[in-house]
Amino acid sequence: MLAYRGGDVRAFETLYRRHRGALFRFILRSLKQRAAAEELFQEAWMRVVEARGRYEAQARFTTWLYTIAHNLLVDHWRRKGLTLVDLDSAPEAQAADNPARQAEAREALHRLLHAIDALPPAQREAFLLHEEAGMSVAEIAAVTKTGEEAAKSRLRYAMAKLKAALNDD
Repeated sequence: MLAYRGGDVRAFETLYRRHRGALFRFILRSLKQRAAAEELFQEAWMRVVEARGRYEAQARFTTWLYTIAHNLLVDHWRRKGLTLVDLDSAPEAQAADNPARQAEAREALHRLLHAIDALPPAQREAFLLHEEAGMSVAEIAAVTKTGEEAAKSRLRYAMAKLKAALNDD
């Protein structure tokens, strides 16, 4: 981001390529509406572009980027509220050419998505920031503007609930 701030346009392309997939999945799984997720995803990158000249490296770029996304999500939730994802439109897990394994992988993916959807929003966000963005507890706390103990608890409870949900099925 510092190179981009300095005028290197290719640095932005590198940032975008490196972070687009995980950022989009984080937003999509948080919103559960593809059109709204695409809109917020684009808005997040527009904010990156707009902040180019003001960017200060106070934390990792991912922490800054996901803070932008978190703030956009909070604004969205305040305006619209949450909805559920249509699991029939979720991407399917790929298995070898074995139809039984494909069906089993698809079912496991559906169970996981249902379990993630069932998490309270704060726990879901902590889980997605950890899994999608690879953030530490300290970074999750910074993005969500909570204490490290709160972020750690949210992540721990999310993991326990997901494990219990998947073991019950």
